[in-house]
Amino acid sequence: MVSIEVGTTADADAVADLWVELAEGQREFDSHLLSGENRQQVRESVAQHAVAGELLVARADEADPQSASAEADGAHDATDAAGPKEPTDPELVGFVTFGIESSNYDQDVVRGVVRNIYVVPARRGEGIGSALLDAAEAGLAEAGANVVSLEVMAENADARRFYRRHGYAPHRVELEKSVESDTLTKE
Repeated sequence: MVSIEVGTTADADAVADLWVELAEGQREFDSHLLSGENRQQVRESVAQHAVAGELLVARADEADPQSASAEADGAHDATDAAGPKEPTDPELVGFVTFGIESSNYDQDVVRGVVRNIYVVPARRGEGIGSALLDAAEAGLAEAGANVVSLEVMAENADARRFYRRHGYAPHRVELEKSVESDTLTKE
């Protein structure tokens, strides 16, 4: 079982670690983001999202069979050289950050933006991503958004399929090329 709840600043380190996993995975799709190098900036951003109520986390409930099997395999060893560890909060298995778009331009809509959404690979296919996205969309609607946008790497077919299933369609297309391209003309 997994619960979706509003994240707190106490979740900032764990969410930043998950963001590093997200960024590392996006490198496969030609993302330019460096993962570990941005961890501290992401941690600060996550903390700000938490304070603003714009961070949702998915926690594996303590009775979650997935967590129990990980503990049985030693993934969550309850002791170390210093003795028994204090019980920890249920494990984070996903997160989403979101907010209302801020712009200097007047628009005919209030755009909500899903900035990051991630579910640990071992828990994908269980509906966690859908639950996070649904909760973020509800939070954005409550904050006054009447459209929601997000970005996805062009080559990430699984993510594009996931968002299409949730009603998202292309709105803008971002194009990119290297300045060392043979089609770039220099004067």
